[in-house]
Amino acid sequence: MQARETLAVAGATGRVGRHVVDILEGRGYDVVAISRSNGVDLVSGDGLADALAGVDCVIDTATGVSPEQEAATAFFTAAARNLHTAGGHAGVQRMVVVSIIGCDRFSAGYNAAKVAHERAMLSGPIPVRILRAAQFHELVAQLVEWGRQPGEVSYVPEMRTQLVAARTVAEALADLATGSESAHVARSPAVMIPEIAGPREEDIIEMARMLVSYRGDPVRIEGVSDPADPDRDLYQTSGLLPGPDATLAGPTFEEWLDATS
Repeated sequence: MQARETLAVAGATGRVGRHVVDILEGRGYDVVAISRSNGVDLVSGDGLADALAGVDCVIDTATGVSPEQEAATAFFTAAARNLHTAGGHAGVQRMVVVSIIGCDRFSAGYNAAKVAHERAMLSGPIPVRILRAAQFHELVAQLVEWGRQPGEVSYVPEMRTQLVAARTVAEALADLATGSESAHVARSPAVMIPEIAGPREEDIIEMARMLVSYRGDPVRIEGVSDPADPDRDLYQTSGLLPGPDATLAGPTFEEWLDATS
């Protein structure tokens, strides 16, 4: 009987990575959890060679500490370079990377950093598959906290997207990494970079209001946009929405709130 592969998850303690680890272990795979808390630094490369020894596939879900374009770009490009270098020496056969739907339409910010990430990963010697995902359900609470101001108001950026659960994305990443047949990822050969999103288009402002109401939080949600942002219209219209070949998967944001509260 053929031995199961060993898979490494970069960003294993993060929002998506922890679910990927759980899903793969539940399927019986040997999993190497790569994170700073486990002694591996993707930017410096410290500990990476040892972590990738005997690994067949890497699933990259790692993110840096800053969402700012310059810092995020520096993190992603360094991590990509080190994963390819250490992975090549270790005999890693392939890598799977999570990215963002529509990132290539944007000229600035975190989306532009993810484009740089994609390019850096695809330019290396190890074959790479990219999965672009919509914004996570979990992002809504983060935006509320980032925008919270004195006087019980939170300023949340105006944005249209098809929110998806982080665990749903993790299942799709696990499927891509292991070649599993499932409905989590579109299998059409015409789809060069598959996309996964939630079941319906939603307004982040309305979802934020639903969240605070559900939690009994008295904070008032106000939508904001930056007129100096060259990508403002993309955020507010269709820039983050999936294409016609995307895989759409639940739960909805409201169903996710019910299940996680």
